[in-house]
Amino acid sequence: MGRLTAHRPVVRVRLGDDGASAARRPDALAVEEPLEIRVAGEPVAVTMRTPGHDVELASGFLVSEGAVHAQDDVRAAIHCGGPGTGGTENTYNVLDVALAPGIRPPVARGFYTTSSCGVCGKASIEAVETVSAFDIRSDPTRVAAPVLATLPDRLRSAQALFDRTGGLHAAALFPAEGGEPLVVREDVGRHNAVDKVVGWALARGMLPLRGTVLMVSGRASFELVQKAAMAGVPLLAAVSAPSSLAVELAASRGIGLVGFLRGDTMNVYAGAERVDLDGGVVPTPGRPGDSRGADRVR
Repeated sequence: MGRLTAHRPVVRVRLGDDGASAARRPDALAVEEPLEIRVAGEPVAVTMRTPGHDVELASGFLVSEGAVHAQDDVRAAIHCGGPGTGGTENTYNVLDVALAPGIRPPVARGFYTTSSCGVCGKASIEAVETVSAFDIRSDPTRVAAPVLATLPDRLRSAQALFDRTGGLHAAALFPAEGGEPLVVREDVGRHNAVDKVVGWALARGMLPLRGTVLMVSGRASFELVQKAAMAGVPLLAAVSAPSSLAVELAASRGIGLVGFLRGDTMNVYAGAERVDLDGGVVPTPGRPGDSRGADRVR
């Protein structure tokens, strides 16, 4: 756990009726370091991430790139020496993945992905819209609205690193019928947290992720919907807003997309048939009078 957090001195300022006071104190910070992902020794991408579960991160990234679809597609993965070390010092910031014979590696991106955006620099939306190997529309998964309402608190209670640093995103995979999360991963990048969840599932032969809900702690971006699609996730839920492109992609792939999932309310932006109201179905999103263009479930 040592590399997941770093301690730095800060000046804590507190305002009161008598003015401001200041005191020095140590503070825990989430570690952010680069990870170079290689396939058969060839660099594919560099992402800024929180160290830990790197094999899951790389595996999930390869799923989202359309390179792998099944557990046996990944043969092995090993950390190796980084640039400037002569290969003698293992920095744990370079991971080399070996794919099964016949599996083609993805095209190298030629740039690094930041912790806030995993696909910045893609030439076009068409380049991002990798075709999923899984038919999500054939997945009959529906989730009861009361079950969805419990997921943010369940996710938050499992965020051990967030409790220490206050600066991490999280993603979790839940069974559609509710209950405890199957897996929870934290990272400075929301896309990395999702990749780690998908990589965890890939290693257990669980793809496509039929009958599950992917819950994320922040907003639902286009890229997160894309990653859900590539892993065969039928429903993506977020505590914050989706983007317009995320809604369009979810609708086109048959993915339920829920945003502003907080307390006893939520907005259903796409795939309304996947949210169950006491045996019924949420009306189609976009009814007149809803300023967000989505149905709000209470």
